Amino acid sequence: MPATIAIVGAGRLGRALGRRLRELDWNIGAVVTQSAASARAAVRAIGAGHPQAAIGSRVLLANIILVATPDGAIREVASELARIGGDEWRGKIVLHTSGALDESELAPLARRGAFTGSMHPLQTFSGRISAPLEGVVFAIQGDPRAQRAARRIARAVGGISVSLRAGAKPVYHVAGTFSSPYLLAVVECSIRILMRSGFSRRRAKTALLPLIRQTLENFERFGAREAWTGPIARGDFSTVSRHQRALASWPREIQDAYAALARLSARLLAAHPEKTLRQLDRILKNADRKRAPS
Repeated sequence: MPATIAIVGAGRLGRALGRRLRELDWNIGAVVTQSAASARAAVRAIGAGHPQAAIGSRVLLANIILVATPDGAIREVASELARIGGDEWRGKIVLHTSGALDESELAPLARRGAFTGSMHPLQTFSGRISAPLEGVVFAIQGDPRAQRAARRIARAVGGISVSLRAGAKPVYHVAGTFSSPYLLAVVECSIRILMRSGFSRRRAKTALLPLIRQTLENFERFGAREAWTGPIARGDFSTVSRHQRALASWPREIQDAYAALARLSARLLAAHPEKTLRQLDRILKNADRKRAPS
């Protein structure tokens, strides 16, 4: 039978999951946000549910409660839910969607008898487009019964569930941070460098996107080491030195990022990492001595 799920904190992620589950005939119960207007907007986006401007007893009518609030609010929300529900929480499933925090944030509800855990889709939700959930990995952990519910949700939306080891949530989230927000920072840096050399922003984006797409396609087909190209991959350290000189007048964060990524590439992808790092360090340390003030 379809479960009834309440959503506390129906932002980008809460709405995306709620909408997909509603399309799959799950029952959507209370949809709780910080205001009546945003709750009504969330219900419209999901296509079902009962808008709530504050946590109330209607949440208890669901057998699965999804806490999709910002990380800093999860424990406070759990405490408020525990206060209004008391022993009615016994046997219910409560999952939060934080990528960095574990089920201990829901401890007030666990003490009331709820089965608690976390379920985080490794996907980016911009709010501008509907991000797909099919094929997305859902990192889950917590009480075994909570994990079963999380796997059920992931399977329903076409995702792939992976159980994380205890204590692994922060470093798991680091991996996603490298691959999405930090990737955007690197791409934006490339765009600004091209713009200084004469490109318009639009033309710079047009120039870089085929390069980025092909790099990712090569990675998918052949793996990181085989897809790796550029001056360090071919041992052209004189070009690295020219890059450093070209960046001498740029903000220190960009110079530091170039050096850090050069070292990271050598550490992870070079056939002989230590040798490559020694060669790099001679160039990079020399550039450090000549660095212009930021």
